[in-house]
Formats: sequence, C-alpha cells, structure tokens
Amino acid sequence: MKIRTGLHFSSKLPRLVIVSVAKNEHMEKITILIADDHTLVRETWSLILNSDPRFHVVAECGTGEEAVELSKNLRPAIVIMDINLPGINGIEATNLIRKYSPGSRILGVSLHTQPTYARKMMQKGAMGYVTKNSSKEEMFKAIIEVYNGKKYVCEEIKNILSEQVISGEDQQSGLNALSQREIEIIAFIRKGHSSKEIADALNISVKTVEVHRYNILKKLHLKNAAALVNFINNSQLDFG
Repeated sequence: MKIRTGLHFSSKLPRLVIVSVAKNEHMEKITILIADDHTLVRETWSLILNSDPRFHVVAECGTGEEAVELSKNLRPAIVIMDINLPGINGIEATNLIRKYSPGSRILGVSLHTQPTYARKMMQKGAMGYVTKNSSKEEMFKAIIEVYNGKKYVCEEIKNILSEQVISGEDQQSGLNALSQREIEIIAFIRKGHSSKEIADALNISVKTVEVHRYNILKKLHLKNAAALVNFINNSQLDFG
C-alpha cells in the first residue's frame, strides 16, 4: 500500500499564497486511488495519470481490504478497481466502498472481456468498466465521464454486446425450435449432470443424449459444450 503526498511549495512564499495555491491545485485535480494486485500495473498507471495535470493519484494498494480502508480514510474522487483482487475481490470491495465512501466513484478494470463481469460491477455500484486492453486515451475518457456522474463502458465490451445482440436473435429463434426433450436435457445440464447421469434419469442411451446435445448446439448457434454451459448460466430463461 502506498500513499502519495501532495505538492510541495517554497517556504519563501507568503503563507496566504501557499494556502490559496494548494487549495486551487487540489480542486482542479481529480483524486484517484488505484487498486490492483500487480505492483507494476499500479506504478505504471500512477506514472501515466500523474503526468496529466487533471489527475492526482493519492494512493495505491493491492488488496480489496486495503482499497476499502483507503477509500474510507482518503475519500478519493475515483477508485480504479481491478476485479481480481486477493481477499475481498473487486466486486465485493466496490459494494463496501459505496457504503463507506459514497462520494467515491468506482471504475472497474479487468482482463475479463465478458459483459457479465461489467454487469456485476455496475450492479454493485461501479459507474464504469474498462478492460485492460483499453488505451490510455480511453482510460482518461472513462475517468472523466465517471467523475462527471456518467456511466461508461469501454468500446471492447460494447462491441461484444453488439455481437451478442445480433447472435441473440438467432439464438431466440433456436430456442423456439427446441423440442421438449432438448429443454429437459438443458435443465439437467444446468444442474451439472453428466451425459450418463442424464441418460439414466431419462431412461435413454448416452448416445441419444449426445445427439440431443449436438442438436441443441446447432439450434442455438453455439460452438461447443463450454459455450452451451455459459449460455445456460447467463440466460434469464427458466429451463425447469
């Protein structure tokens, strides 16, 4: 955990001027806390952000617990929060920071490009989400937008969401084409059952279950079993 001190001024200046300048500098800069479990990532972003006159990194930390504690004490305007933190993860830490430092606005950052992660962060109170593939310019834009009370989602996530909307139309037509037996099998898959367990429960052969699974993938325009499991877990539909 690293806390950065503020600007230093010459003692030769009149006392009134020192107070005035310090206050103006503080008001102009957006104070930022960086929470990431990789030291190099934290220090790199600190260097980049502090090189811009609009920003001032007041502290860095590597765990969710430290992020919550520092937010309580420092009340930063922006918390750049990595999702994958040791101890309390970034999603849980976001929820706590919103409770203990409601004035701090949280920008989620992660390697994960699945929109599900962005959605979870936003549901816990984050105002924005960017992936670690985002550029410096996009990070700056995200910070400014979030600071001004606007929600921000990076271009990479937006593009993935657009693709999902397009493919979702195909999946909806595929859902309508599913047979009752295929819906039953999806319900078993959702509960974590293997093909053999499904076969025993439905009194059919394992080969028949595999044929049904293949047809389900084809109808839903999914590439493999992992994609099917992901679709089922993220779906709001009730398969029984």
